[in-house]
Amino acid sequence: MFNKLSFLIGLFASFLIYGQEFTNAEKSNYKFQKLFHHESTPVLSQGNTGTCWSFSALSFFESEMIRLGVKNPPNLSEMYVVRKAYELKAEKYIRMDGKINFGEGGAFHDIPLVINTFGIVPFELYNGLNGAKSYNHSTMFQELNSSVQNTMGFVGKPEGVPLTWMKEYKSILDKNLGKDITEFEWEGKKYTPQNFASSLKLDMNNYVSLTSFTNHTIYSKCKLEIPDNWAWGDSYNVGLNDLVQTVKYALEKGYTVAWGADVSEKGFSFKNGIAIVPENSASIEVSGTDNKNFSDAGANRISNAFLNPTKELKITSEVRQMGYDNKTTTDDHGMHIVGLYKDQNGNDYFLVKNSWGTNNYPKGYLYVSEAYFKFKTINIFIHKEAIPEEVKNNFPKGTF
Repeated sequence: MFNKLSFLIGLFASFLIYGQEFTNAEKSNYKFQKLFHHESTPVLSQGNTGTCWSFSALSFFESEMIRLGVKNPPNLSEMYVVRKAYELKAEKYIRMDGKINFGEGGAFHDIPLVINTFGIVPFELYNGLNGAKSYNHSTMFQELNSSVQNTMGFVGKPEGVPLTWMKEYKSILDKNLGKDITEFEWEGKKYTPQNFASSLKLDMNNYVSLTSFTNHTIYSKCKLEIPDNWAWGDSYNVGLNDLVQTVKYALEKGYTVAWGADVSEKGFSFKNGIAIVPENSASIEVSGTDNKNFSDAGANRISNAFLNPTKELKITSEVRQMGYDNKTTTDDHGMHIVGLYKDQNGNDYFLVKNSWGTNNYPKGYLYVSEAYFKFKTINIFIHKEAIPEEVKNNFPKGTF
């Protein structure tokens, strides 16, 4: 089996073993000091797909297994989750007469939904590449979308929807991702996806989504109004400062955090290994465009602010809400927060693991300022025990 922890050590030797100060890009004057940094599995690439939600959430759960004492945890299959989510969202799309979103995207709670419903399998047994060198779902999605739209054409007709439509739909998944797995052998034992999931020491009921938007009552349960919330999963709405403090508390206590955010902003520069909200956003030059799936580093963003510490906008809940209300804050991308760092001016940054490969200087990671996190977070996904008691106490007793 692939020893991911050994790989991780080698992968980050270039910037983790030389003392306590790190930077974000070559020739950068940022100096980051590590406060907390937790183990994670190797950085992967989602390729040309809109499946960041699966990559980031499974990275989060793999770190959870490490935290729970699992030695050499298996790399879980992102594409098994994607396949099963496609089956569920197609069924819901047809039952809802096409009145919900059908797309490549998803949300963190899709992973517990899939695992509780179908189970999970190791990546080595279902990589979803089906002979390809990298992921590209553009053709597959066109075929899947055509299938559900053709099925929708029977809605309201006297003969009704053919009951064979799902079989034909699954054949598209078989062709593109590989045939479904119902039984397999792993490390000398026989499993189904369901009992393999049970062997991982992960209780899906222990994980929740937190958000912070004032169009919902603070300290209440809500549903994020974003297209990729096709499964209508719940989130818990907290104050903005509580959201930030929860992530810091979690990292201090040994937990990592899955992070959903808007990455279309000028200040989000994966190529420079940093995301910031400069007071003067006009100082950032942008050329090119981001792709529709936000599955690579996208447009070129050039600014001295990416190489020299700069003053950032003060982000309040009102500023944050305005972006959400006027649709300049959008649900673009899922990532994995694994560390907390401080720059030379005392400002906090989260170390974020991405799924766009390792071509940037921090080898697939970037530093996200607290201001950027406040401004552009959609939600976080976290273990219930990683939420501070003072935040939990704002909700009815027994909520968590």
